[in-house]
Amino acid sequence: MSSACDTCPSKSGCTSQDSCPSANGITKDPLAAGSSIKTVIGVASGKGGVGKSFVTTVLAVQLARKGYKVGIMDADITGPSIPQSFGLTENLRATDDQLIVPAETATGIKTVSVNLVLENKEAPVIWRGPVLSSLLKQFWGQTNWETLDVLLIDMPPGTGDVPLTLFQSIPLDGIVLVATSQDLVSMIVNKARNMASMMKVPVLGMVENMSYIKCPHCGDEIRLYGDGSSIEKSAEEIGSKVTDKLPLDPEVTKLVDSGKAEEVSTDLLTGTTDMIVELIKK
Repeated sequence: MSSACDTCPSKSGCTSQDSCPSANGITKDPLAAGSSIKTVIGVASGKGGVGKSFVTTVLAVQLARKGYKVGIMDADITGPSIPQSFGLTENLRATDDQLIVPAETATGIKTVSVNLVLENKEAPVIWRGPVLSSLLKQFWGQTNWETLDVLLIDMPPGTGDVPLTLFQSIPLDGIVLVATSQDLVSMIVNKARNMASMMKVPVLGMVENMSYIKCPHCGDEIRLYGDGSSIEKSAEEIGSKVTDKLPLDPEVTKLVDSGKAEEVSTDLLTGTTDMIVELIKK
């Protein structure tokens, strides 16, 4: 057992020494003084275009509706869409001691994003990896988060340098993988899972996005990418489960695209939301 375990106040009842960052000699970046976050969840995907940011947005809304103090770190630096989902336009400001003050949505969800830093919201972020990584570390450790029950991190897609920085520097309690049900999903999901496994971060569950559309006439579910068996199989292979299957709903998409994410239906992502609530309560 490492010396870190010897000085840990939870040593006597700890059952996770194999996955504990301190026990394995991995030092995570600290939060700014005065900030406290109980649970940190990454929302990840093996590739772009599967609705990861949408899932992050809806999870934040549902958790806030349950009375939890929620924050979002928009870590998808080159494709930041979280501010638009909530209608946030004003740039971030700083405290007197140079800490970032998160923007707040109508229901109090604290949010940081590169699109709340840029003067021109449509300007491309053409930055090298080290610059991107440095900004994300600032979003984590130099932001006045105050007290949060849960921070959701909208992670960059794929398994490159920037996701690696997040895994290494932020104490993630787990990740939610977002995918669509296609033949290639198994390979893509396994890449993301393997990266999380190497970083000793558990995959808490999987969300199948764009799973089906409902016929406006008869209400039947029309599967867009097959019967969903491939994503169920992928979840089983990585020792996880599909916690939610989201339909492609034009009305919900319209709300989010127009900055009214907090008006989405209350029956979306209930399985994943409940799973995160259980983590918060631990």
